Amino acid sequence: MVLANIGCGTTFHPDWINLDLYSSSPNVRAYDVTRGMPFPDNSLDAVYLSHMLEHLEKTTARAVLSESFRVLCSGGVVRVVVPDLEGIVRAYLAALERAIDGNADDEANYNWMMLELYDQAVRTVGGGDMGRYLTDSNLRNRDFVRSRMGFWVDEVWQTERPKSLLARIRSKNPQWWLSKAQLTLAKAMLWPLLGPRSAAALEEGLFRQSGQIHKWMYDRYSLGRLLTQVGFSGIQVCTATRSRIPDFAQFELDAVNGQPRKPDSLYMEGIKL
Repeated sequence: MVLANIGCGTTFHPDWINLDLYSSSPNVRAYDVTRGMPFPDNSLDAVYLSHMLEHLEKTTARAVLSESFRVLCSGGVVRVVVPDLEGIVRAYLAALERAIDGNADDEANYNWMMLELYDQAVRTVGGGDMGRYLTDSNLRNRDFVRSRMGFWVDEVWQTERPKSLLARIRSKNPQWWLSKAQLTLAKAMLWPLLGPRSAAALEEGLFRQSGQIHKWMYDRYSLGRLLTQVGFSGIQVCTATRSRIPDFAQFELDAVNGQPRKPDSLYMEGIKL
């Protein structure tokens, strides 16, 4: 089978063709799929896109799914994983009600859900307020955050100091930080011409194109509708370990030892007939 993992980041498997805007490994090919996918028509058995679509403009996300349809063979499966807007909103509303009537722990959970709902859409620096929250040495609702974020935070909290953790969160896109010298030069050129606000706007604008920002969110209705509109059939919600891609669980892309990597996720699949 020919399998493609699109926008893989650091989660990939050598049995797949792994593409990402920036390569994090020799097993990952650097490629910008917003300009089209580098595969012939009807050439893949599965396309997997995890936590990628939310970082694209709506029209671009639709184009990427249309490309997925083009490159899949008849019977091929597209698997899309995104933050589950419905689940986030339901958890936010539940935390809100408990915070109004509850104690400090309920308020902490509410604070986290506000970040989960909104921070990644508005942050202007790497990690945003969410990163600062995770590095708080007095964090009182670790179990709740872990239930939302997944098992990876256990290792982070156990092995890293707050400052190094924040640096790790902020270095999600290394190319952004490697361009610091270029950014400094550009700001120095803008400053005398347009003033400090324009220099700050340049920095914020470049950051918003760096890959950390959520440009749209999806629930099972809107994502299912979009998959149908680009041509897919048999749309269904799946789980982290269940898929119509043969032996998908063994690749441990969505779950490790049966535990979801990102419990806040929505998993949906469609088939090209």
